[in-house]
Amino acid sequence: QVQLVESGGGLVQPGGSLRLSCAASGFTLDYYAIGWFRQAPGKEREGVSCISSSDAITYYADSVKGRFTISRDNAKNTVYLQMNSLKPEDTAVYYCATVGPKCYSRPGGYDYWGQGTQVTVSS
Repeated sequence: QVQLVESGGGLVQPGGSLRLSCAASGFTLDYYAIGWFRQAPGKEREGVSCISSSDAITYYADSVKGRFTISRDNAKNTVYLQMNSLKPEDTAVYYCATVGPKCYSRPGGYDYWGQGTQVTVSS
C-alpha cells in the first residue's frame, strides 16, 4: 500500500533545469521526512537533499547547495526537487525515500523507496 513514485527526469543541457516530483500514496506524507538520493553507474547511492516533517528543516549535499531546492506540497502529498544550473556530474538515477519524520544521511536509514527517475545532463 505504501508507495513513492518519482517523475520529472529527462535529458537536459548543462546549465539547464529540471523539477523532480515524489508522489506518495498509502500514507500521509506531511508526517514524514522525504530524502532524495542519486546513484550514478559504478558509484554508491548518495544523499542529495532531505526535508523533515514537523519543522521542515532542509538538508543539502555540498555538491548541490545553492543549485537545488527541496519543497513539499502537503495538499498534493508530493515533495519536489528543483534542480537548477545542472552539471554533467549530476547525471544519475534519482530516488526519493522515507522512513519517519526525521532525515537521515545514509540510504540504510530509509525503508520505503520509489523506482527512480533518470536525469542526464549532456550537451
